[in-house]
Amino acid sequence: MREIEAKEITKTVSTLCQQANFGLGEDVLNALKKALKTEESPLGREVLSQLIENAGVAKEEKLPLCQDCGTAVVFLEIGQDVHITGGDLYTAIEEGVRQGYDEGYLRKAMVKKPFSERVNTRDNTPAVIHAEIVPGDKLKITVMPKGGGAENMNQLAMLLPNQGSRGVIEMVAHTVEEAGGNACPPLVIGVGIGGTSEKAMLLAKKALLRKVGQPSPDPEVAQLEKDILAAVNALGIGPMGYGGSTTALAVHALVSPTHIVSLPVAVNLQCHSARHKEAVL
Repeated sequence: MREIEAKEITKTVSTLCQQANFGLGEDVLNALKKALKTEESPLGREVLSQLIENAGVAKEEKLPLCQDCGTAVVFLEIGQDVHITGGDLYTAIEEGVRQGYDEGYLRKAMVKKPFSERVNTRDNTPAVIHAEIVPGDKLKITVMPKGGGAENMNQLAMLLPNQGSRGVIEMVAHTVEEAGGNACPPLVIGVGIGGTSEKAMLLAKKALLRKVGQPSPDPEVAQLEKDILAAVNALGIGPMGYGGSTTALAVHALVSPTHIVSLPVAVNLQCHSARHKEAVL
């Protein structure tokens, strides 16, 4: 049994919150630069250039990539041979979010009583935590600050099994078309297929953690990702909704077995500020 101190988890989460908000991953930057070379619209190319410049300034000046510093979504892979000492795991994570958003001067966007008073919690907690028990004696922590504009555009559909891959493609394209510029394209699109309704939604969000543009290892799923990307970019929404050939940078899909009468499909839209950082303790 390996022991990890709660205070080390707090410190790690605080650092990841700041790193994720200040620094765009190289995979995202490379995708933006690639899109700049192929974008057909002059205005679209100008927007892409500004996004790339913005990422450089944010990294150099340690400023948020976007004014919306997001909900702190935390994914945990907890080794079954890990024991947390000196405190509660979830409490340690919440404290890390609290410290990270305070020390990094990040905008605190969480509100309690969401359907009535909507009072700001003033520290960006609570985090949204997804925990998974895995083999081993390590703890992997991934922090994804998820902006509200893109998150508001997510959708879930319970398709009929006979709608198949064509139904999936049409559902994702329809979701993006309805979102228009509200989700701040160019997007990374997470798609969850199968399981149950809540499983599909989680798969769609987890799919966003894959390196941008890295295809699924399953050839059939990889082809579906390619077909969805082509359908989405044919919409002509373009960077920030100003028109163009780059509405999405990539489509990432995760698939799970499902019930014989079901075909759940979830879409999680990630704006161009596709932020997440990870650490292993």
